[in-house]
Amino acid sequence: MINATMGAKEVEWIAKSAVENPVIFRKLFNYSFSDDKKLAFHSSWALSKICDQYPELFDVWLPQIIDVLGKFENESAQRSFLRILTQTDMAKLTGKQQGILADHCFSALKSGFSAIAIKAYSMEIIYKLAVIYPELAHELAATINMLQGEGSAGIVARGTLILKKLAEMPTKPGSSLP
Repeated sequence: MINATMGAKEVEWIAKSAVENPVIFRKLFNYSFSDDKKLAFHSSWALSKICDQYPELFDVWLPQIIDVLGKFENESAQRSFLRILTQTDMAKLTGKQQGILADHCFSALKSGFSAIAIKAYSMEIIYKLAVIYPELAHELAATINMLQGEGSAGIVARGTLILKKLAEMPTKPGSSLP
């Protein structure tokens, strides 16, 4: 049924079913790691729709999501999980998980092969981490400035928004963002 999904309305119906039935939720989560790219994409897409309304349902799954991010070959599923992580309270993660996530997102930003959405979500995640760890703000700002020349309207727009939010962050005396 998930592989036959054709559009957003069907995905939203599957997501609603998963909220009502933990067995379906767990299956969607497991299918998101499938070698079948279409199945993994549709499953992770449904999960991201669930997260829009019920982000707390993912709290127990966050360690597994973070652990698998670097192993995803399916960019669509990775994009959905990064979208879920943008809605996560980063303070709920352990320091190790935050570090893994920051490394993954910086690698995605600096990669010439990452999709625009993956880079955009990575910027947002690193910004949320920079709120906790202000020392990340300078590296994020420098990376965004480097990406601005890439030319993608999505990257430029998200980058401009994140740079503005970084500029509004309280800084230590004598420091400023690039």
